[in-house]
Amino acid sequence: MTDVGETRKATDMTRKRSDQDRPLYMISVAAELAGVHPQTLRIYERKQLVAPQRSAGNTRLYSQADVDRLRFIQYLTQTEGVNLAGVERIIELQRQLDATRAQLEVAVDRMQRAEASARTARENSRRQEIRGALVRIECGPVVRREGR
Repeated sequence: MTDVGETRKATDMTRKRSDQDRPLYMISVAAELAGVHPQTLRIYERKQLVAPQRSAGNTRLYSQADVDRLRFIQYLTQTEGVNLAGVERIIELQRQLDATRAQLEVAVDRMQRAEASARTARENSRRQEIRGALVRIECGPVVRREGR
């Protein structure tokens, strides 16, 4: 992918991320979307499982990413039977995994660029070898040899 393409992809991902992180929902709406009681959201906030932003009037405002996280927490606690300590650990491990994946993507990108650079260098070196191996022959008039 070209640098322009990579920049565009990164910009799209940043825009998508910022849309997901934009504070949209008051606590009652977020609780309804997540299928929990507003008091449960306060508990999750105290346990630092979710961190809603605050308005100028100090009202909790939840983003779509927050609501998605709340739904994930509900899934873990209600369907999988995980307690909140387990949820905290799962979320931390997921954060570490995401960070490791991002580092891996950077490393793979660097490796691919290095391989492309090495390939180009090998091709250029081979071209230089071929140019050095060629002998220039001056063209002149064609003459017939006698005696043969």
